[in-house]
Amino acid sequence: MTDASAPDPRLLFFAGSTRANSFNKRLAKLGAMIAEANSIPATFVDLADYPMPIYNGDLEAESGQPENAHKLKNLMKAHTGVMIVCPEYNASITPLLKNTIDWVSHVRDEGEAPLEVYRTRVFALASASGGGLGGLRGLMHVRAILELGIGALVLPEQFALPRANDSYDEHGHLKNKDQTEQFKAVIQKLARAARVLHS
Repeated sequence: MTDASAPDPRLLFFAGSTRANSFNKRLAKLGAMIAEANSIPATFVDLADYPMPIYNGDLEAESGQPENAHKLKNLMKAHTGVMIVCPEYNASITPLLKNTIDWVSHVRDEGEAPLEVYRTRVFALASASGGGLGGLRGLMHVRAILELGIGALVLPEQFALPRANDSYDEHGHLKNKDQTEQFKAVIQKLARAARVLHS
């Protein structure tokens, strides 16, 4: 039974792409819209607004973590669930997304345990691709990084959108109603899991 006194979940959506017309960025935006339409507070974040250098230990030792890494970490901290929409590059994770995860993993406020912001949130994964698998191969690598490398809780349910070049209508919604319902179901599961985790 869900604790009625638990705080309402807040979901953060972002994509591992900064390309203006990215299928994955469009899916992340749509996810936030679907959440809001179902009375789940949601925020969409564009990683293009948070540029960071490639992670380098010497750079971190000299200058600390980039300000944008701190900003993203604080955004994650302000939300109880996070959906990452992951483009697939050569059957794997994008350099942008890996770099973002790595930098944020090094941000640690005073009194915090290592990786606390990752280990106290629930994550869900989605992807979109012009191919027939919808980016599924890349999701396996993202899941391994979050679960095995960081110790994050990642929902087993995920959403992959194949043939994304012909999947959106002029309003940014999915043309296929079944796909919309599948995506909505993952978002709702993320909200429920986030509520339980923070109850």
